[in-house]
Amino acid sequence: MQEFLLVIYRDLTSSSPKPTPEQMKEAMKPYQEWIAGIAAQDRLAAPPRRWDVNGRVIKYEQTKHHVYNGPYAEGKESIGSLLLIKAKDYDDAVEIAKGCPIIKYGAIVEVRMALTAA
Repeated sequence: MQEFLLVIYRDLTSSSPKPTPEQMKEAMKPYQEWIAGIAAQDRLAAPPRRWDVNGRVIKYEQTKHHVYNGPYAEGKESIGSLLLIKAKDYDDAVEIAKGCPIIKYGAIVEVRMALTAA
């Protein structure tokens, strides 16, 4: 098994976020059950953690670093969750990611395979 990072993006900053706060409430129990199902199959590589929504973004512009409060100065999508899972390959990891119940409300899940050190 290889490790894969699931990055769940959602709109946390706009005036009409997707998913809405009501949809997030509705999705929370299925989301927790989805994670519990991954863990029950011994495919959760690390326990999920909560992250703040503020964050900082550092960009190098015009010969100097600029630090922005709140990660999404230009965009609406921000990281809502990070999960580290175990899967046979990308196809297997994608199948697990497709089960994320927040997708149906507009969230996006990105899948990345961990690379072994050279």
